[in-house]
Amino acid sequence: MSGTLNVTYLNEIVSDKRIEMPDGRICQVAALVYRLKKNRPEILLITSRGTGRWVLPKGWPQVGKTFAQSAQREAYEEAGVRGDVAPFSIGAYTYEKHDVCDGESGDFIVDVFPMHFSHQEKNWPERGERRLDWVSVNEAAQRVEEPGLKNLLASFDLGALADH
Repeated sequence: MSGTLNVTYLNEIVSDKRIEMPDGRICQVAALVYRLKKNRPEILLITSRGTGRWVLPKGWPQVGKTFAQSAQREAYEEAGVRGDVAPFSIGAYTYEKHDVCDGESGDFIVDVFPMHFSHQEKNWPERGERRLDWVSVNEAAQRVEEPGLKNLLASFDLGALADH
């Protein structure tokens, strides 16, 4: 899915937090927070609370917000970062979660929305619960575990964003 921009959710307002796709996967959103350092993009990675794996800020779509606004909110709640989020997804990846409640699906599909970093707040809801690190695009692709997310990060192209 990487390389093509997904405008399926462009300005669509979320009406239900739990959105199941036709294949049974549950929809989540993530923010790919980036900044330029010496004209090179850096990506913000955070650790998950459970396993400490490196991930993007992600979570459930929020009722009454667009998918992009939901991703932007996750970036604030999990990393305290603010910035402008693109109204389109740059792709999606899948993952399985093994610590979900009995009878719940553990298969997720995550739409990724690019977000240009502007600043970080002094306080945010999950401060102290995660580690944060700004890394190069290649380093970000190496650190994450999910194959689809690795590919999405490795192909991240600021030029493609500028075309929109």
